Amino acid sequence: MPSSISKSPSGRATEPTFKDEIKAFALGEGFDVVRFTDAEAAPRNQEGLEAYLSAGHHGAMDWMETRKTERADPVTLWPEARSVIVLGMNYGPGCDPLAVLGEKDKAAISVYAQGDDYHDVVKKKLKAVAGRIYEKSKMPVKVFVDTAPVMEKPLAQKAGLGWQGKHTNLVSREFGSWLFLGSIFTAVAFAPDHPESDHCGRCRACLDICPTAAFPAPYRLDARRCISYLTIENKGPIPREFRAAMGNRIYGCDDCLAVCPWNKFAQKGRDMKLGAREELRAPDLAMLARLDDAGFRTLFRKSPVKRIGRDRFLRNVLIAIGNSGDADLAAPARHSLEDPSALVRGAAVWALRRLLADADFSALSRRHLPCEGDDAVRAEWQA
Repeated sequence: MPSSISKSPSGRATEPTFKDEIKAFALGEGFDVVRFTDAEAAPRNQEGLEAYLSAGHHGAMDWMETRKTERADPVTLWPEARSVIVLGMNYGPGCDPLAVLGEKDKAAISVYAQGDDYHDVVKKKLKAVAGRIYEKSKMPVKVFVDTAPVMEKPLAQKAGLGWQGKHTNLVSREFGSWLFLGSIFTAVAFAPDHPESDHCGRCRACLDICPTAAFPAPYRLDARRCISYLTIENKGPIPREFRAAMGNRIYGCDDCLAVCPWNKFAQKGRDMKLGAREELRAPDLAMLARLDDAGFRTLFRKSPVKRIGRDRFLRNVLIAIGNSGDADLAAPARHSLEDPSALVRGAAVWALRRLLADADFSALSRRHLPCEGDDAVRAEWQA
């Protein structure tokens, strides 16, 4: 073990002399908060995860169950781990992210997805910090963003960054609900920071605003009802019961985050450091509905939106068009009736049923239904 790491009387490695240096380096890389904890499983991780999976609240996210043991315990994921450094990057928006919900001809894209993919941005900075740790200690390190089987929010609470609010996201007294999280696992045994306690109190603003009632109880999320899950993880048609509630949200949903009272203490971060793109703040639904695959890839280059693919994206756009109440948007929906993707055609049928007079919709049905070979799309016409 390097000489810069001291030992307690029990022989356990304690805080390296370079802990403050690592923290300062991470802040210099663009992180806004850095905390340290041990690699032992956070309290109630296993029980909470088992209950979540048993209830089926993870929906089609089978990967959560496949690696549940690793997810619940950092040491099971990587036996050499002795400490976890949890880092947060503020992405607080520069304006009210819910204002766009009133502009029915516009699309609401979640704040975190209005710039470059945060996985890439955060991982690059994590690797720089991890490199500094290895350089100083010569002990192994691993970096994780939320694509890995790591329960970063419980670890973040254990490390003192904030607490898991009733909406199940991390809440910080300094940054509200707007923190990207990343973690560095290391074989160095850093002295842990103090955990954070829950400060939600009696507030239930995040629960009450949810458009689809996705919270069966405080601190519990049923992903199958969540608009973020429905627009991103869900690969099939949007279930009928949630379509109207989606409004013009085409990628993710910020409602429960945006109403958190702790946001009033948050600094605005996204515009300054993470490059929110103006064209993704409130793009026109009509323009989005006419994107071919090349146009979709160009518009969402480096964006997390690109990962769901053009077909799922157009499905979401057409649901928003159906919710617009704007008959002028029927034109791009009609165009989508000829789309090669059954997922897109089915959403277009639903949108047109909402926008057109009965006689006009029936005329379209007589023209397109006899030629439709997909059962799901035929069911949309017949519904």
